[in-house]
Amino acid sequence: MSRLLPLFPLQLVVFPRTRLPLHIFEDRYKEMVGDAIRDGSDFGIVPAKENGILNAGCSVIVEKVITTYPDGRSDVVTVGQRRFEILFLNEEKPYLRGQVEFFEDELDEKVPGLFREKALELYRELAATGEARVYAEPLLDDSQLSFQLAQAITDLDFQNRLLHTRSERERLELLISYIEQNMPRMKHAARMRQLAPQNGFGHKIVGA
Repeated sequence: MSRLLPLFPLQLVVFPRTRLPLHIFEDRYKEMVGDAIRDGSDFGIVPAKENGILNAGCSVIVEKVITTYPDGRSDVVTVGQRRFEILFLNEEKPYLRGQVEFFEDELDEKVPGLFREKALELYRELAATGEARVYAEPLLDDSQLSFQLAQAITDLDFQNRLLHTRSERERLELLISYIEQNMPRMKHAARMRQLAPQNGFGHKIVGA
């Protein structure tokens, strides 16, 4: 039997080859991340919701330790590695571990350049609104560009759907459709954020 993968539940999705900074402060995760740094091993980040964790995630390694504090807390940068599905959980340690099955895309497909160009165009439009969540600049030459761009989306359910999808073309199609449908809302939210400091209600102050 393969080793149990340590699991770190968070309210976000990590994708292969994307970077995620973490502040480690709970004792159980100090132990887990400390072991990963010492052994050069990976651990899994799994999306968490109010009723528990979802059944898939992405393994990460610690790329860099930014700061280590006297009380054992630390700031680290992790990099996504491989996607996995959880087969069963183990609770023998202070933190969760899981027997997992790693998976890749099912098709070695050729994605039309038009799909990549459209996704990039929409990503840049999204980033310009200020509504994107970007932990690190996307690697635009990544063969799985969808993963690089999807880290900017704040919708956990949609990100989880992309994580499960085993086709780069399908992920790009989903990403394009999602951003096109949600762009009006994002632009409105950005506009309200700009106007809000004027009076707190998102409207210009009459007579000011």
